Amino acid sequence: MIYFDNSATTAMAPEAIKTYTDVAMRVMGNPSSLHQLGAVATRLLEASRQQISALLGVSSDEIYFTSGGTEGDNWILKGVAFEKRIYGRHIIVSSIEHPAIKNTAQWLKTQGFEVDYAPVDARGFVDVSKLADLLREDTILVSVMAVNNEVGSIQPLKAISELLADHPTTGFHVDAVQAIGKIAVEDFMLPRVDFVTFSAHKFHGPRGVGFAMIRAGKRLTPLLHGGGQENNRRSTTENLPAIVATAKALRLTLLDDALKRKNVSQMKQVMLESLKTYDKVILFSEMADFAPNILTFGIRGVRGEVLVHGFENHEIYISTTSACASKKNAAAGTLVAMHVPSHYATSAVRISLDFSNNMAEVEQFLTVFKLLYAEFDKIAH
Repeated sequence: MIYFDNSATTAMAPEAIKTYTDVAMRVMGNPSSLHQLGAVATRLLEASRQQISALLGVSSDEIYFTSGGTEGDNWILKGVAFEKRIYGRHIIVSSIEHPAIKNTAQWLKTQGFEVDYAPVDARGFVDVSKLADLLREDTILVSVMAVNNEVGSIQPLKAISELLADHPTTGFHVDAVQAIGKIAVEDFMLPRVDFVTFSAHKFHGPRGVGFAMIRAGKRLTPLLHGGGQENNRRSTTENLPAIVATAKALRLTLLDDALKRKNVSQMKQVMLESLKTYDKVILFSEMADFAPNILTFGIRGVRGEVLVHGFENHEIYISTTSACASKKNAAAGTLVAMHVPSHYATSAVRISLDFSNNMAEVEQFLTVFKLLYAEFDKIAH
């Protein structure tokens, strides 16, 4: 079995599984309890928070645990919107955001907020000059992902940070769910970025847990109210085993990070160069300015889901676009925003590599692709 769908989810690291199991079996206390068992749980919780903050280069009191990327994105957009609505009701998100952002922005419009969508160019990068044209005095938040989940374009966060330097009252949110282990931490943990969201299962941690970085002094309305956990910002009993396992997974993923990214990039390069030799292959991802792990392409005249199942018959697992939209058999939202013709966009499939993959798997993929291409050649146009 060859797994090339790591942008959808990654296999949990064995060390993270062991950590999860050890904590679940040995630490039964609730961090909110006053007794000794609660104190032990609290120490583990705060140690995990400190480890994550150190790896990201921020203060531990700027890390807040969540259930994952979707909750984090909802919290930041809604939290900022309702906290700052007396100062303005205008929000800007990019046109290629994950549904957790775009659908939340759509919902905020029903609550009286105004939303503009920053366009992208034909390669899938936010046009910073057009984003600048959208900024207003009452713009309270700009949200742009670090790495696009469908084609892998690395967004110009530094340029956007420079733009927003002249707009200190406008919050800047980055969805970094696809960034850990794919680009250097310093490329998205920028000083001008106020909010960043993460999901553990994208970097070999458990599902159903994540965290948000909220800069000190930044206020936002809580989504959840109750026991006052997470400094009264996110009430609910913390999932301690998953949180500790997340800290372990993050540390392991960032260990020798640059070397891992280089190895993954080499695998992508081999695949890309091979796919270029096929006349009917359409490439939507490149190397320069794109994440090293994501390669999106299609065969003219062949729907993406057909190719996905063709590979599945050979026990090779890829995706059509994002996991959140792949079962809808619709064109990738990013490709639509890039103005890719629909008959090309619906052919798109996504390979998402990981440092756990190897060149032998790449060669096997290319061998199977050659076979499938020959089968589809008669119907592709």
